[in-house]
Amino acid sequence: MPDRTSPLILFRNQTFRSLWIAALASNFGGLVQAVGAAWLMTSLSDSQSMVALVQASVTLPIMVFSLLAGVFADNFDRRRVMLIAQAFMFGVSLVLTFLAFNGWLTPWLLLSFTFLIGCGTALHNPSWQATMGDIVSREELPAAVSLNSMGFNLMRSVGPAAGGAIVAIAGAAAAFAVNALSYVAIILALLRWKAPERDTHLPRETMGSAFSAGLRYVAMSPNLLRVILRGFWFGLSAIALLALLPVVVRETLQGTAFVYGVMLGAFGIGAVAGAMLNARLREAFRNEIIARGAFLAFAGSCTVLALNTNSWAAGGALVVTGASWVLALSMFNVTIQLSTPRWVVGRALALYQTGTFGGMAAGSLIWGMTAERYGPEPALLSAAALLVVGAMMGLKLPLPEFSGLNLDPLNRFKEPETLFDLSYRSGPVLVMVDYEIAPEDVEEFLAAMRQRRRIRIRDGAQQWTLLRDLQYHDHWSESYHVPTWGEYVRHNERRTNADAALSDQLRQLHRGGSDPVVHRMIERQTVPLRDDLPLKGV
Repeated sequence: MPDRTSPLILFRNQTFRSLWIAALASNFGGLVQAVGAAWLMTSLSDSQSMVALVQASVTLPIMVFSLLAGVFADNFDRRRVMLIAQAFMFGVSLVLTFLAFNGWLTPWLLLSFTFLIGCGTALHNPSWQATMGDIVSREELPAAVSLNSMGFNLMRSVGPAAGGAIVAIAGAAAAFAVNALSYVAIILALLRWKAPERDTHLPRETMGSAFSAGLRYVAMSPNLLRVILRGFWFGLSAIALLALLPVVVRETLQGTAFVYGVMLGAFGIGAVAGAMLNARLREAFRNEIIARGAFLAFAGSCTVLALNTNSWAAGGALVVTGASWVLALSMFNVTIQLSTPRWVVGRALALYQTGTFGGMAAGSLIWGMTAERYGPEPALLSAAALLVVGAMMGLKLPLPEFSGLNLDPLNRFKEPETLFDLSYRSGPVLVMVDYEIAPEDVEEFLAAMRQRRRIRIRDGAQQWTLLRDLQYHDHWSESYHVPTWGEYVRHNERRTNADAALSDQLRQLHRGGSDPVVHRMIERQTVPLRDDLPLKGV
């Protein structure tokens, strides 16, 4: 029986267990397909840049389309989004298999199909990651992320080796066929899962509004920006090993497709070990120490692969890189999820993935061109140097600890009654909040208002200002705009329990004898009287 510190305890959750097993099958197929595509490219082209572009063609769509996928994850049924993504990838894989069996693939056609599969992955990932918070509790979320990572990398320990054997025996087309069949399991599991109903009392955000809300939330959250930056740097530098591994196996280690699969299997074994050790390491060390160790260990392994021609030593180095990969990326992922409320978690995860996979896509191109011109050894040594820089970056920009903030909705707000017959599309709306602040409390009030400004803008306020009355020195007014009445309601419902302390502090600083006075006004400078809002009952 797993102890309470082990992520394996989550297998008692039937929904999580069934989806995890289905994802396991899908991951196996994806890794077999990746081996087939990478090895087929070495046969279709002598260019090392083209080999590295196979990795870039998968990661580039995740960089480009993740934010759009995050909008879908936050505003549509996540189960349906995932089903659409899986069905799309299933169809693309069937066509790829048909073309490969007939020998009709060219280098650029192969890249095009791997790019399309990457597009499906980009659509699927934010919904899949955000769904973990719908299936498990907040306390169980780190374990769920670790198990997902462990599942993927468990397949990395057998899938690539199996993929290498399949390619060696039956060719790349057979590997593509295995991938196509692997989508069936997760499609069936998603069809059986009954997702929780979403709150639909407010109209769905428009695409433009949803995009800007996600960008604004992350931009006004310093901890999220720090995690995204470190994820980008890790992806940019660490991807060199995976992107150039086919070339290293073929040219440096003088190996076959099977050896390439075994090397990726060693990476996967290390990743499983990293996932199992994750919880214990978090208990013993700060997040930044673990991240710094992952950067440095990966750098050391890249150096070993660059300077070594022994397959056993290379396999040992890949075990270390696998553990480092999981420890770093799972920590980044969990920190994003635990630092973000549910209404925007899909977009925050999407922006994190955009940064990380954008780094991977750029790195695949950079290291491929470097290897093309100077050889794989200088490329790997350069990547190792960047990883060391990434570790030192933590001295100035350390990772935050996992957030202990309660980001559940505060649920104090009740939509106010008005004299007018408002719809959620009515607007624009100007909000003013009046305070009376004693002179001795002004410094504390201004410090609190700096936090209030960030929270207001983060949650959708526009044109926020703080005003002081020139005639009555203790009178202050906070003002901001929202586009519509519906956005005003949405803005207030986004308030979390973690924000309650600041609201309570401002109430205590207010000396007016009751709560601060709130004025809600609708702008009507250019609206003809006949088009204005009717009074209720008139």
